[in-house]
Amino acid sequence: MRYTSLEELTKQSISSQFRELRLILGDQLNASHSWFQQTDDQVLYLIAELPQEATYVRHHIQKIAAFFLAMNAFSQALSKAGHQVLYLTLDHTTTFQYLPELLNSLISQHGIQRLQYQQPDEYRLFKQLEDLQLTLFDQGIESHRVSSEHFLLEHQELGTYIQPAKANRLESFYRKLRKRFNVLMNNDEPEGRQWNYDQDNRNKLSKDDLSTIPQPLLFATPCNKVIERIHRHQITTLGSIDDHLLWPVNRVQAKELLEYFCQHLLPNFGRFQDAMTCQSDYQWSLYHSRLSFALNTKMISPKCVMDTAIDHFRRRPDDISIAQIEGFVRQILGWREYIRAVYWQNMPDYLYKNELEAERSLPGYFWNGKTRMNCMKHAIDQSLNFAYAHHIQRLMITGNFALLTGIHPQQVDDWYLGIYIDAMEWVELPNTRGMSQFADGGWIASKPYAASANYIQKMGDYCKSCHYQAKLKTGDKACPFNSLYWHFMNRHRARFEKNPRIGMIYRNWDKQSADQQGAILDQAEYVLKNIERL
Repeated sequence: MRYTSLEELTKQSISSQFRELRLILGDQLNASHSWFQQTDDQVLYLIAELPQEATYVRHHIQKIAAFFLAMNAFSQALSKAGHQVLYLTLDHTTTFQYLPELLNSLISQHGIQRLQYQQPDEYRLFKQLEDLQLTLFDQGIESHRVSSEHFLLEHQELGTYIQPAKANRLESFYRKLRKRFNVLMNNDEPEGRQWNYDQDNRNKLSKDDLSTIPQPLLFATPCNKVIERIHRHQITTLGSIDDHLLWPVNRVQAKELLEYFCQHLLPNFGRFQDAMTCQSDYQWSLYHSRLSFALNTKMISPKCVMDTAIDHFRRRPDDISIAQIEGFVRQILGWREYIRAVYWQNMPDYLYKNELEAERSLPGYFWNGKTRMNCMKHAIDQSLNFAYAHHIQRLMITGNFALLTGIHPQQVDDWYLGIYIDAMEWVELPNTRGMSQFADGGWIASKPYAASANYIQKMGDYCKSCHYQAKLKTGDKACPFNSLYWHFMNRHRARFEKNPRIGMIYRNWDKQSADQQGAILDQAEYVLKNIERL
């Protein structure tokens, strides 16, 4: 049955007087939260499909569908466990522009005496709910913010590990957390006597390697009703979707995906985590876990993910080496917690960082994949088809291109935030604006992640079937990444030439003749002028 109004819905759904309203956001689907340890008929849980969340950027259709399906599944699980739950679809929330308006309406309708909500992961939601708290206080209504009970570090601890507006390196942060949570440690020493096996985890896939990559585990949750609702409410989306969603939308599926990863992919995860290929459509996720959506919606916890992976490592030492498990743990315990801390310690300033003064607009092929650059076409097509690309595709293909061409970081942010199913601002913004675009001036990265075709050719097979030639710097067939790379390094020389990690690049540049340099820079200017036609 479709209710024509929120009032009609709540009259049908709510038969008793509730004392407390508890808000569950779409990325707070944590069944292990202490809220749910016991039932209370005077507590009403609210889960709502919100127009503001579906429209603040142009999202991938699979992303919105996955959120709505996961939220609905979670509400049904709570109801089955005996909790009082009000699930609102877009049909019921469409008249509310912002979340606080919806909450105020429900509080007023049902005489709610207290509002509780979990710490939001995104700053804009944090501000909305913080401002609402002040309004409710003036009305004599209690409101409380509680922990989401998901991350290893509590929100109030972040300042202990990360200083705002400063360079805070991952490695130091990661080692502190390894010690604190006793992960892969032998007393005070790292297991294997190395903290980091990154140097061992940069292999390219050979022809034989390609033939043995397992197919990704995909789900098949029907999504026609959700898609119809999204279209009916004229939500503008990007990308494509079939009748069934391939991503996990409940805890059972998330744990199944985790087990599949540990059983079939973890043995080679670290070894090939930076590799890229376009040789087979079914191998699009390689050895990556694809657990980020389940993690970021809190259907599964980082501790569960790490404990399960480490348990497999302990039981299968002949299959899973220390380099593989350490590389995976570094992504969860290290990078994920680190990025969150950097985000919160620097908001809202992070939203406006543009240290390299990039101003160019995002080319149209970011939205349709219609480019002759094979690496870009493949990475974008994959993103449009699956709402997913792994971290090197994001950093060293699309991100690298945006960096070299000087795309405005806000446009880059909006694209990444919209197209990827696992993109929430707390993880997307520092990854994109900081790590990828160096727009924070080095708070995360100690150097810009800029690269020519040489890196792309080294780590993948995109160049073999490309219109352009990876070895050429000038001419009609020259790979655009080559001249763009030198153009970028040249125009930012004053900032980077004293950087110890990349200073030698300028010495190599200076060895070239003035004519050679001029030809490369002229080529780059031509590429930038014709950026839409690459």
